[in-house]
Amino acid sequence: MSERFAALDRLADQWGLSGLELVGKGLEFTVFRARARDGGPVAVRLAHRRFDSNANDPHVDTRALLVQEHALARHLARHGLPVARARELVLADDPGTPDVLLSDYVPDDGSPLDPHALGRLLARLHRVPPPRLRPVAAEGGTTAGAVAARIGRRWAELARRVDDWPEPPAAALLAGPLAGLTGDGLLHLDVRSANIRRGRGRTTALLDWSNALLGSPALEFGRLAEYARYPENDLDLPALRAGYATVAPVPAEDDPGLLVARLDAALMLALVFLSEAPDSTRGPTAAAHARELALRLTAGRP
Repeated sequence: MSERFAALDRLADQWGLSGLELVGKGLEFTVFRARARDGGPVAVRLAHRRFDSNANDPHVDTRALLVQEHALARHLARHGLPVARARELVLADDPGTPDVLLSDYVPDDGSPLDPHALGRLLARLHRVPPPRLRPVAAEGGTTAGAVAARIGRRWAELARRVDDWPEPPAAALLAGPLAGLTGDGLLHLDVRSANIRRGRGRTTALLDWSNALLGSPALEFGRLAEYARYPENDLDLPALRAGYATVAPVPAEDDPGLLVARLDAALMLALVFLSEAPDSTRGPTAAAHARELALRLTAGRP
């Protein structure tokens, strides 16, 4: 990693950056804040390694994620959506040099999030003309196919970690609801406080488009429903739904696709709390919740 940081220092000199300061570190990326030559604050996103792996996603191509982030930021900015403006993308020629994305740094004033305004923003996002790219999270196929594959993969991963874990829901039960998630709307699928920059409560930038897919809004709302279970995500789901409804129809609470989308998100969160960010209380509780959602799906209950 020291070689990668040395390479980052060289890029900082090349770009005329000063005052590099660590502001965030996740599974695949480290983010620094700095001052650009023009005086503006910038964010430098550095991949830890070319390929990565975790309990939820065993094959992560960090370069593909940075290329996608760069492309989506530019696409959404052209359509007036609040994003961190992408400045420059550098893809390394050798394994010892990191891939790096330079973007505007969007400040956050720490104000409480306006969920009604966030709902309106997500409705606008879902109506943006789809970008000309195949989202990384689609895993080379369709959205429905990717969601089905990761439900199966993550279910099996939980079976290795949780005693008496049941058999997965039958594929035939998933087929119909998954088909209902088809669409060409751009979905963020990681909308939570950590990825929302705000000023006076309004969203000034949606960050981190690694989970983006093209599909039905029901897939977004399934993820939101599961994130809203955790206070740190700062999501008031009823108010968010009300805001969304002023711009576009909100997926019905009994939409079968919504339940499958919730199961997809719940399995991901269970693995986060059992493996990636272990929590002795949240891990077992999240796994039990995912199992309960699967039972509701099996019983045909919304």
